Amino acid sequence: MKQQIAELVADSLTRDIPLPLTREVTVLRHPGKVSVLVGMRRTGKTWLCFSRMQELLLQGVERHQLLYLNFEDDRWSGLTAKDLKWIPECFYALHPENHRKTCYFFFDEIQLVPGWEPFVRRLLDSGSLELTITGSSAKLLSKEVGTSLRGRGLTTEVFPLSFREFCRFHGIDLTKERAPFGASLRANLQDAANQFRVTGGFPEVQTMNRTIRDATIQEYVSAVILRDVIERHSVSNGLALRSLVRHILQSPATLLSVNKFWQSLKSMGIAVTKSTLMDFLEHLNDAYLCSFSEIGDPSIRRRQVNPKKVYAVDNGLVNAFGLPSTSDNGRQLENMIYMAIRAKGCHPDYWKTREGYEIDLVVEIGKKRTLIQACWSIENTETAAREIRALKSGMRELNVSNSLIITWDDPEREQDGIRIVPYWKWAVEP
Repeated sequence: MKQQIAELVADSLTRDIPLPLTREVTVLRHPGKVSVLVGMRRTGKTWLCFSRMQELLLQGVERHQLLYLNFEDDRWSGLTAKDLKWIPECFYALHPENHRKTCYFFFDEIQLVPGWEPFVRRLLDSGSLELTITGSSAKLLSKEVGTSLRGRGLTTEVFPLSFREFCRFHGIDLTKERAPFGASLRANLQDAANQFRVTGGFPEVQTMNRTIRDATIQEYVSAVILRDVIERHSVSNGLALRSLVRHILQSPATLLSVNKFWQSLKSMGIAVTKSTLMDFLEHLNDAYLCSFSEIGDPSIRRRQVNPKKVYAVDNGLVNAFGLPSTSDNGRQLENMIYMAIRAKGCHPDYWKTREGYEIDLVVEIGKKRTLIQACWSIENTETAAREIRALKSGMRELNVSNSLIITWDDPEREQDGIRIVPYWKWAVEP
């Protein structure tokens, strides 16, 4: 195995480093700690590694000080934790002068090697390395980093492109302050928002036509189901799992009752227990395919007994799996808003007032709460009155002074102390 590792290390050191798209993702780094990048497959974790490598080269670091290894590569098949020790040995054997320099190791999906944690800890203890690792499992990496690395890991979540990043990718300049928005930029942002709602933010698919894009995204989901759920958690009921995934992606931003879904599967002759379905939801959340919001109540019991609202990690998934007859623009808008907030490190809740009104998103940053309603359009006076009535009810009940209604393209204004703003404007704000 040592010879094979030597060849893979040598191959890595001679490969060109791609020039990646600049992301608005701040990777947490600190001397003596490992940077951990987690997120769904194909969201750009590897490209963030390449971006750091390019940054280091510009700073004068030599190419042979940078080692990138992808442990999903078939050539690493059969690698054990004991074999990992050969990686630094082969690396320094090729360039002995690196012993006197700070070097930079990037390990993609190292969690696929059982028992990798002590190896990483030993590398950190050497004191002469900056180490970055990536993975597609939130729980697995956080558990292992937290226990085995004893607080020496800094985790950064990586999501698909934000709307701001999407705009930059497609050539829309947002580097200058523009208030109010000019007619040309406004039109470009409106058009970009329409594209973003359908295409989503997975970097690889941005230039693909609809057919190829949908097929590619469907392959992403298949990889998550097979590798990150079925294989990782030894799932045997693949039929029920795939049915749950389809349900989530075809019904984003909706309350999911496990009991009702279980009854639905039962009527179709698909046998599965409720506890297994709950496990599936946790596995899919762990793999970043979906995310949950709970009712915003301090009572743990009330959080547990009330259904969760389930969101897809990206609208590209929704459109690749959605059926035209079940499309819901309002729900897609809410899904986009939730994930934009979630990507900033927040975990929004929903709320139901005593008067029976539902608040879509309760966002808390520090001690400041904001209530958000997602509504495709409030041009209809009855719709506007309903949304404002719900927010006012929630503001009184939760003692909140900040609230807004995010629409698709209604004019920005303030009504009854509530800010109304179109998505395309809200999504490019800092």
